[in-house]
Amino acid sequence: MALTETVPAAAPPAHEGILRRQSLRESAARTYARSLPIVPVRARGLTIEGADGRRYLDCLSGAGTLALGHNHPVVLEAIRTVLDSGAPLHILDLATPVKDAFTTELFATLPGELAEKARIQFCSPAGTDAVEAAFTLVRTATGRDGLMAFSGAYHGMTSQALAASGGAQHPGVVRLPYPYDYRCPFGTGGERGAELSARWTESLLDDDRSGVPRPAAMILEPVQGEGGVIPAPDRWLRRMREITTARQIPLIVDEVQTGVGRTGTFWAVEHSGIVPDVLVLSKAIGGSLPLAVIVYREELDAWQPGAHAGTFRGNQLAMAAGRATLAYVRANGLAERAGELGARMLTRLRALAAAHDCIGDVRGRGLMLGVELVDRAADADATGARPADPQLAAAVQHACLDRGLIVELGGRHSAVVRLLPPLTITDEQADAILDRLADAITAAVRTTPGPTGSSPTTLRGTSP
Repeated sequence: MALTETVPAAAPPAHEGILRRQSLRESAARTYARSLPIVPVRARGLTIEGADGRRYLDCLSGAGTLALGHNHPVVLEAIRTVLDSGAPLHILDLATPVKDAFTTELFATLPGELAEKARIQFCSPAGTDAVEAAFTLVRTATGRDGLMAFSGAYHGMTSQALAASGGAQHPGVVRLPYPYDYRCPFGTGGERGAELSARWTESLLDDDRSGVPRPAAMILEPVQGEGGVIPAPDRWLRRMREITTARQIPLIVDEVQTGVGRTGTFWAVEHSGIVPDVLVLSKAIGGSLPLAVIVYREELDAWQPGAHAGTFRGNQLAMAAGRATLAYVRANGLAERAGELGARMLTRLRALAAAHDCIGDVRGRGLMLGVELVDRAADADATGARPADPQLAAAVQHACLDRGLIVELGGRHSAVVRLLPPLTITDEQADAILDRLADAITAAVRTTPGPTGSSPTTLRGTSP
């Protein structure tokens, strides 16, 4: 009787084990890992290579952190130089040549009126702590406590930053309507909607029976990122600056995601010409490493030593990488390049929207773009907007990943596909991104039923 040889079952690929252990060990709060089940092992520029050997075009860019993409040579060289120099890697808030070089380069990029008499506070290495620092600063300087923030905002996940974000409930934060053409809270959209937002703000501040005391500050984003890629009109931003200046209310502008060339100018406030009292910065300013600061008018500098401290305020590697990134963006005109390429991508996205009933709106500024997906079977409201379709958006994100494209979702109902490519992408790479996105949308709409239980979404002018 012949003996039969037992062939052992093939072991699962190593990356599957890594993903399984992550799901077992990490908290339920993990986010990107749920919708992007990949294990990156190498990366350069726009491209990530997974442990499974697949390559992906990364249009998430560390949620906007990677202005130059992954592992840019000038960033790597800056890090190596510090490592090889023997310089201390941890210095609390002591002065060092690396820190001085970073601060000098950062100030060279700021609007001149702010840079002339600005102060900088290095924070713990996350944008949310910089928001907390901004709130502490203005409360100390004004002696007031309340805040004005906007619907749809996102400012971070620590206590006060979260309180000022959209969806949170906090008695010390007054919610104001943010201009949102597609889903205008006033049902008008356009300049009229933005003007009504400004008038509402003035009314709350000037009506002694509104129940709204004069706040310590107003905080806003020039483009709401997590809120669904919603650019604020320049005229509206100027009105907010006029309103706050006339009433001696400090204006805090959160440029954590919009800064360092992302929107087509070095700082997004430059589109409107406004100069904030406090600028909140993080993400790209660290050149891919953790770094967060606030820059503010010197007359606000009223707090006492240690009023906002943190052990990791002195990340030398991040300062070196950040200085190299800021200098490279400035020297190579990458902000202007982002504006030009983003405009071309937006034109093509609008053509895509014209072909798909499921695309309610496309919008953005520079290389910060969004595609809002909607339920085409539902009735539109008086302004033409249809209900969001988060199920379809999730299907599009999955279809993108299948096609080697990493995108993130945002917006009120997680129904906005967001594109945040590095500022260094080529025209050919931009076309490849849009080709894959278009193919993913076509695939997803043919297989995903609408949220109301309707038939799968179809292309305009075609049959199911």
